[in-house]
Amino acid sequence: MNFTAIDFETATGYHPCSVGIVTVENGIIVDEYVTLIKPPNNEYNPFTIRVHGIYPKDTMNAKSFFQIYPEIEKRLKNKVVVAHNESFDRNVLMKTMLLHGLNYDDLNIATKWECTVKIYKAKGVKPTKLSDCCREMNIQLNHHEALSDARACAKLYMLR
Repeated sequence: MNFTAIDFETATGYHPCSVGIVTVENGIIVDEYVTLIKPPNNEYNPFTIRVHGIYPKDTMNAKSFFQIYPEIEKRLKNKVVVAHNESFDRNVLMKTMLLHGLNYDDLNIATKWECTVKIYKAKGVKPTKLSDCCREMNIQLNHHEALSDARACAKLYMLR
């Protein structure tokens, strides 16, 4: 069981302000990566701040997506990628890469990722928010913390 789980927290729209990535090899977590990301103009929607608690002051001196992209690339390239509500995280990645002139196809990953929402919905879990799935499966979670969310997603995927 080899895959990479990813979670983005966003400042506005699809502009990330944090990413968590967990790499699993042979069913064991072997790498974890998390960083804050300075969104364009360091702008935030008040709603997203209430969701994740990340403020402009937290990312004022953070690196841009383009600057941290090599870390993302080395963890995702040629991998099976998993996310909870994969279309959200995939769109954040694809649109942000496009904004920075990076080619998504160079990652050599699936057009659609593995999705723990879909997996747990098919298992009959309702509702399928990450927090609900983690409660159901007894997985510790600090919700809307990118690394905790990615780690929880990885564990959910391993228990599918």
